[in-house]
Amino acid sequence: MSETNLEQFREVTPAGRFTLQNSAMLKVSLNDDQAQARLGSMVAYQGDVRFEHQSGGLGRFFKKAVSGEGVKLMTATGRGDLFLAHNKEKIMILELENERMTVNGENILAFEPGIDWDIHRVEGAGSLAGGLFNVVLQGTGKVAVTSDGEPVLLDTGTPTFADPDSAIAWSGGVRTTIRSDVSFKTFTGRGSGESFQLGFEGQGWVLIQPSEGPVVPPHSHGGEGGGVGGTIGSLFGD
Repeated sequence: MSETNLEQFREVTPAGRFTLQNSAMLKVSLNDDQAQARLGSMVAYQGDVRFEHQSGGLGRFFKKAVSGEGVKLMTATGRGDLFLAHNKEKIMILELENERMTVNGENILAFEPGIDWDIHRVEGAGSLAGGLFNVVLQGTGKVAVTSDGEPVLLDTGTPTFADPDSAIAWSGGVRTTIRSDVSFKTFTGRGSGESFQLGFEGQGWVLIQPSEGPVVPPHSHGGEGGGVGGTIGSLFGD
């Protein structure tokens, strides 16, 4: 094959630490520094790059264990280029300037070292789905998030409701609530119990993907252990 035919796939010249190689691949340029990335999102790297699983500290570890939610992160350090992707999903780069943003853990791809993170429970979630937890990011820097399809940005000045798996991220000043109901999904078996929506109120925005997340296969009670013990074990898997 002639090299001319391959030119369209050449690497994109870096424009800072985060550069979109294409709509579904992020290039992270490391210059003797580091970045946080979703565990398992690395598809390639060049240079001297090292990886370390980031549990996020004891407090965050137990929040993840109890909730069964959260996100597994790795720290990439060194000098070189790191290429990240997740299930061919569309990647967007958002920038925080001494701001706070909440992200669905399933949609985080990477963020710069100037940003701190923690796991918070959505107010009003109670015992629904064991409590509803999301990742709160705060500081200054870039955040790469993924979307299953082309997302839409909604203004939350008007009360807005979304499927919890469809909400990618929302701004720091937005208040969240839970609205519970019985819907068609409850009877078709897609959900695992009570159906509910995530509500957003206040001046700000929420980013919505045109997907309700992956379809979860029926849970088997045999084989691997469930509960908190099974969750703790899964935190250190792929």
